[in-house]
Amino acid sequence: MSDNFITLLEEFEKEKGISREVLIEALETALVSAYKKNYGSNLNVRVKISRTNGEMSAFLEKEIVEEVTNQDTQITEKDAKAIDPKLSIGDFVEIATAPRTFGRIAAQTARQVVTQRIREAERGMMYEQFADKVNDIVSAVVQRVEKRSIMLRIGNSDAMLMPQEQVESENYEVGQRLKIYVVDAQMTTKGPQIVLSRTHSGLVKKLFEMEVPEISSGVVEIKSISREAGSRTKIAVWASDPNVDPIGACVGPKGARVQAIVDELMGEKIDIIKYSEDPGEFVSAALAPTKVIKYQVNEEEKSCVITVDANQLSLAIGKEGQNARLAAKLTGWKIDIVKAEDGEASEA
Repeated sequence: MSDNFITLLEEFEKEKGISREVLIEALETALVSAYKKNYGSNLNVRVKISRTNGEMSAFLEKEIVEEVTNQDTQITEKDAKAIDPKLSIGDFVEIATAPRTFGRIAAQTARQVVTQRIREAERGMMYEQFADKVNDIVSAVVQRVEKRSIMLRIGNSDAMLMPQEQVESENYEVGQRLKIYVVDAQMTTKGPQIVLSRTHSGLVKKLFEMEVPEISSGVVEIKSISREAGSRTKIAVWASDPNVDPIGACVGPKGARVQAIVDELMGEKIDIIKYSEDPGEFVSAALAPTKVIKYQVNEEEKSCVITVDANQLSLAIGKEGQNARLAAKLTGWKIDIVKAEDGEASEA
C-alpha cells in the first residue's frame, strides 16, 4: 500500500464515479476477514488504511486480565500498563500487529475488493442511468459489431442492442452515432437488464417530440403511431389550437423537421396523418396518399368500408398490403377497401 494506491483510487473516483471512501471502507472490512481467515477467526482485529498515503495498519484488541489463558485475545495488566498506565483489568487495549505474510494477503485482497466494488458500482450506476430514461431516447456510439449483436457506448456505460431490436435494413459501423429508445431497465440478481431498441414505435414518437416544439409544448398531440421499422411509419397528430396546423408543424419549414427524423431513421418513410374524431375521416386520412371516394362506417363491428377508384386500389393496399395494414393499426379499425366500379373488396 502506498501513495500509488491512493492515486489509483482517485483515478477510479474520477473515471468511474466511485467514491474513494467507499472503496477504502470496503477494503478495510475485507482485510479484517482475510486476517481472521489466516490467523484465527476468534481474533478481534481492526484494519486502518490512511486516507492520505495509503499506509495500512492492523490492530488486535485484547482484554486485560489477571491471568492470560488465550494469547490471541488477552493481555496481562502489567503488559497493558506498559502501553497505557491508565488501563486496568477489564479494559480493552489495541495492539499494533504486522504478520509477515499480511502484506501479500493485503495486496491480493485489495485487488479482489476493488475489482468487485468497481463492478458493483458500475452496475448500479448503469441501472440508475437507464432507469431514468425508460420510454425515452438516449444518444449512443457503436463500440463493437459482433455478428448481429451491437455493443453501444451510452454515457459512461456499455449496453447491448440485441438482434431483435435492430432494424434489418440498417447497417451499423464502429463509431456511428445513433438515437436509441430505452424500452425497459430492471435490476436483477445478475445485474442490470437493459432493453434498447431501434425498432420500437416509441423511438419515432420521441424523435418528433425532440424536433417539433409544438409537440413538446403540448399544442400538438401524437394520437397514435404504427410502424414497420426500416420501411414506413404512420403517425396521427392533432392540435388543441384550431389556428395550428398539426401536419405543418410536424413537417416544419421546407420539411426540415420531418427530414431530420427520416435521416435519423436512415430513410424510413413517414406519413403524417391528421387525427379526426370521425372514424371514417380518420381511416380515409390514414390510407394516405390514397384518394378516397367515400366511406361507410360500422360502429358496432368497428369496421370501415373504403371506396376508391380502380387506379387507386393498389396504392391504398400498398406493397404486400403494407399501407392498409399500417392504416388499420394506426386507427384501430378493420378496413375493407373496394373498387368503385364493381365493389370488389380487399380486406386489411
